[in-house]
Amino acid sequence: MEFLAGHNYHIYNQGNNREPIFFEEDDYILFLKKMKISLLPHCKVLAWCLMPNHFHWLININSDYKVLYETNSRSKKLNAINKDIGSLLSSYTQDINRRIGRTGSLFRKRTKAKLMDEERDKHDDYLLNCFLYIHQNPLRAGLVENLEDWAYSSYRDYGGLRNGNLCDIGFTKELLHLPKSQKDFEKLSYKTIPPYYSQKMF
Repeated sequence: MEFLAGHNYHIYNQGNNREPIFFEEDDYILFLKKMKISLLPHCKVLAWCLMPNHFHWLININSDYKVLYETNSRSKKLNAINKDIGSLLSSYTQDINRRIGRTGSLFRKRTKAKLMDEERDKHDDYLLNCFLYIHQNPLRAGLVENLEDWAYSSYRDYGGLRNGNLCDIGFTKELLHLPKSQKDFEKLSYKTIPPYYSQKMF
């Protein structure tokens, strides 16, 4: 995927054979620290959710992003953000393997990135629905009964329950026209996502 300045992307990956990628609370925290280092030089994070065996990010590429290519050992050109995402997952895998005594790849080989703006041109609320979909993951999976009960997503930051610094909250609120009141935001967050939207997010 070639990332373009100013555009929005849904990025996701999962464990090999849908196996876990997080094994304890410290793993989520470690992954978030690596996200901050690898993503923020290139983009604004709009939303994120870390699930036991997969993750979702919604990002907006910085307006001054420059596609700087490097060639890896297989003579394949990688742009800057692709390279840093690959380094993030590789570094995290090495840390986990070392800690729990496993070997081999932790994630599926290819991290997927879906450009959101083509559908957004057709449907004004498309990006908003992806934002909501990402936060609703733990609820759909039956891991929690309330969105605020899942600590490993950005919902708590937008819901005023935590002062996280990974997402650009002000930018996202303006971009998605999120409600100003917490009550209205909470109501919106439980909105049912139309099947058409969820099918187009991948």
